[in-house]
Amino acid sequence: MQDGKFFLQGRPYRGVGVNYYDLFTRLSAKPGDLTTLENLATIARAGVPFARFNAAGFTTRDWENYLADPNAHFATMDRVVRAAEQAGIGLIPSLFWTSNLCKAVGERKEAWGDPKSRTFAAMQAYTKAMVARYIDSPAIWAWEFGNEWNLNADLPNAKDQRKPGEDERDDLKNTQLSVALDGFASAVRALDPRRPIMTGHSHPRAAAWHNTHEKSWKPDSYEQWQEVLSVENPAAFDTVGIHIYADTEANEACGKWTSGWPDYLSRLKSYAAATKRPLFIGEFGLAEGGKFSPEQVKVRFRDILTAMNANGTDLAAVWVFDLPSQSKDWSITFTNARAYMLEDVIAANRQWQAAPAE
Repeated sequence: MQDGKFFLQGRPYRGVGVNYYDLFTRLSAKPGDLTTLENLATIARAGVPFARFNAAGFTTRDWENYLADPNAHFATMDRVVRAAEQAGIGLIPSLFWTSNLCKAVGERKEAWGDPKSRTFAAMQAYTKAMVARYIDSPAIWAWEFGNEWNLNADLPNAKDQRKPGEDERDDLKNTQLSVALDGFASAVRALDPRRPIMTGHSHPRAAAWHNTHEKSWKPDSYEQWQEVLSVENPAAFDTVGIHIYADTEANEACGKWTSGWPDYLSRLKSYAAATKRPLFIGEFGLAEGGKFSPEQVKVRFRDILTAMNANGTDLAAVWVFDLPSQSKDWSITFTNARAYMLEDVIAANRQWQAAPAE
């Protein structure tokens, strides 16, 4: 990180990678299944520069397994990191994809906002274990907190979102999330002073400010959107990060004040530049089989890539490479109908890296 830009090997860097969600979790579940490691090397040879992935558990049981046998967990993670090193591809591990760590230590989601809780201690312990173990690996590009936690904070209808056995103590609040984010950042910075730190958030909800302040779904203004961005991208994080999906219009998904995805991305990049931070679009894309025909999906996908390049996005990662559970609508491989997306990502890298953002 320098002057609000990413640097790679001493030069300003912009690039487009992939989300490889189960790069680690597939291998963890089936140690003999080497497909993710083999495919990681394949996409690296094709020109994909980095992969963002779930670097821990999804379910409560996953976290219970880690706590019971950390050595087994890290033995699998070692295989992922070493494979990336050998392939020459970067990794952005997302450490807390879900909030289920709290359940594994016998607490409610509110514990994420309590620095004295078992959840907070376990979060910092896992973060430090990851950073300490891989701090010298050239494969690690950045450290990310989690996945789209901001979309679950301060919901007016939080009661309707509760899972069986949950109560109001499981209604995540932005104040709690802010404490967790600060704790994560401080744990990383205690060991690693240089790698970028990312939240993993999606774009702010179109009514996020009103959700928090009025418990309503009234649309936010542009100024209120900026205020939410500052809360969801705190100063301890040296990047501005969101996720966007072009199967909806920007003025519907993100705010009535924007005229479209190019305008939204331009304003987002302006905010990032004003705070002297680079912009990371941690997920982007759109699904097959929705309201758009395959040809329309192709056009909209390429339009969003073009818009990100035109507006100076620094890093972006398409959703999602080789995810069998989403093979019908999202998963991208070299051989399925969505293979053109991978080809477009590889082509975008040549373009973005030929002319880094000024």
